[in-house]
Amino acid sequence: MSNINLTNAEWHVMDCLWEKAPQAGREIVDTLKEHVGWSKSTTLTMLKRMTEKKLITCENSEKLRMYSPCINRDDAVKTETENFLNRVYKGSVSLMVSAMTQKQALSEEEIQELYDILKQSQTKPRP
Repeated sequence: MSNINLTNAEWHVMDCLWEKAPQAGREIVDTLKEHVGWSKSTTLTMLKRMTEKKLITCENSEKLRMYSPCINRDDAVKTETENFLNRVYKGSVSLMVSAMTQKQALSEEEIQELYDILKQSQTKPRP
């Protein structure tokens, strides 16, 4: 799936399924009630819509409906990050990093991690 655009509500469901899959509808209902405050009908509606959108699969198993994600977290995170970067910072990584570091100081460890990421980026071929 190349163009993954999850809504905030879909992220809640996907996080639940990325944590553990397959998962029974009842488990998802209980988890999202506890963590997000959703009712059973809200969760079941989301599961139905997300199944129709082919974001998740639904398998019937001994009176239970078992749900699994069709997309992986890394792909969704990469798409979300790219969309955010383009929308807010017009695609500029340096503007984003500058804005993020103006509000809080970075530890030496975080600075080193950024250096390492930048060094790795230099060796990757450009698309």
